Amino acid sequence: MSSNTDNTKNNNDITGGGVTGAAKTVTGTAGNAVGGLSNTAGGVVGSLGRGLGQTTNSVTGGLGKPVGDGLANISTGVEGGVGQVGQGIKDAGNWRSPSSGGDTTAKE
Repeated sequence: MSSNTDNTKNNNDITGGGVTGAAKTVTGTAGNAVGGLSNTAGGVVGSLGRGLGQTTNSVTGGLGKPVGDGLANISTGVEGGVGQVGQGIKDAGNWRSPSSGGDTTAKE
């Protein structure tokens, strides 16, 4: 009886802290790095587009306002979309389900 308990404990140690734990560390680090870079790129695109939109509005006055506002809105949408993709990459790297935000690995 003690042997089964010891084997179960050893199996849990291997999957929880050994191979699975190492894989989680590697994928978590990579996912966070790529997700962070995606968020940075999205932020740059969003800021640049909003800046161009404001510049267009300032230079053209009321005549170019629809174009300037359109540039600003599109870039803000791209920023939001890229931010969601970046978060999805981070979640995947950390073995989390986007719908639950929790750890998807088996628990005892």
